[in-house]
Amino acid sequence: MRFYNGLDDIFNDYFDDTLTVNTMRCDIYENENQYLLSVALPGYSKEDIKLHLNDGTLTIDANQAKKTDGSRLIRRERAHGHLTRSFYVGDALRETDIKAAFDNGELNIVIPKNVEHKEEKKYIDIL
Repeated sequence: MRFYNGLDDIFNDYFDDTLTVNTMRCDIYENENQYLLSVALPGYSKEDIKLHLNDGTLTIDANQAKKTDGSRLIRRERAHGHLTRSFYVGDALRETDIKAAFDNGELNIVIPKNVEHKEEKKYIDIL
């Protein structure tokens, strides 16, 4: 019998499995000119996070490498590993319109409202 078997049972009986959630927690604020997304990513670094815009959808990808120090994990309740979340932001936005900053485990994304871009003529060379 291993020492941790009894301890495992105590933790498993005490905590409800519904607490284990692997998702990004996000608060969304709005003012007259913009939206602010505040995404909690504790334990992640700036290098772990990628943002991309495709067909009007902003996607946040966070991928944290597995950390091991030789000890055995008994229970995990905090998000870890690969997380992704997408938001439809509209077809008028370009990547350069969206601003993002990451500090102390929090990703803040500023998305402007009512963005208009001048339509540029694109010419095709005739060979």
